[in-house]
Amino acid sequence: MIRTVIVDDEPLARRKIRALLDKHRQISVEGECGNGADAIRMIRDKSPDLIFLDVQMPAVDGFGVIEALERDELPAIIFVTAFDKYAVDAFSARALDFLLKPFNRSRFEQALQRAKELISDRAQREQVNERLLELIANAKRDAPYLDRLVVKTNGKHVFLRAREVQWIEAEGDYARLHLFKRSYLIREKMHSLESKLDPARFVRIHRSTIVNVDENGGEELSLSVLNGLGNIHIVPLESALPAEKDPAVPGHPSPLHTSR
Repeated sequence: MIRTVIVDDEPLARRKIRALLDKHRQISVEGECGNGADAIRMIRDKSPDLIFLDVQMPAVDGFGVIEALERDELPAIIFVTAFDKYAVDAFSARALDFLLKPFNRSRFEQALQRAKELISDRAQREQVNERLLELIANAKRDAPYLDRLVVKTNGKHVFLRAREVQWIEAEGDYARLHLFKRSYLIREKMHSLESKLDPARFVRIHRSTIVNVDENGGEELSLSVLNGLGNIHIVPLESALPAEKDPAVPGHPSPLHTSR
């Protein structure tokens, strides 16, 4: 029996895949879900032999699911994608199987047969997964800046959109990511993290502090920093500048200032 999980954020797409699998008695659909976070939990819980994995999903996409799994947790994978030239070219270049929406029964059966061959040939499956990991590594290298961060807390992986992080502070060899009502600790030094974040959004205002000026630019943000920097106030640019065109009028505060 081939234990299978279906992951797609479109209910209609999940129903279509399940219906196409109905005639295959050796396939057992162990579960389905509509987002990447649930997919990670389900894959770890069910240990499927095969997953149908949507590439484009909100928050955690298909590649994010793969990134969160250990190498030995990776089953055979059939990617499902709407037209995405980058994804299609990348899959084709590395001989990775995928279903391009909308797909027909013939194409589905072809991909399924290929997956069955990988399931029965572990060495070949590991080779394919190696190419998949290479694809993801290249995609991360080619991307100019991080758009999401993966943190581990209480034994679980949490996916954060980079733009949701309000500010970051150094804690030795770690960095603490501060969101609106919570914070997360990650093992990464500030200089490394700074190089991966968009400088148009994240500004290092102190050796131990990075601030998301885009997130906080519309309102005042006060940070109590225990590193001698004092209280930081970030205020909207339009409210910080004087009415005159020359912003360097004595007596007016700058857009970013500190107080002790």
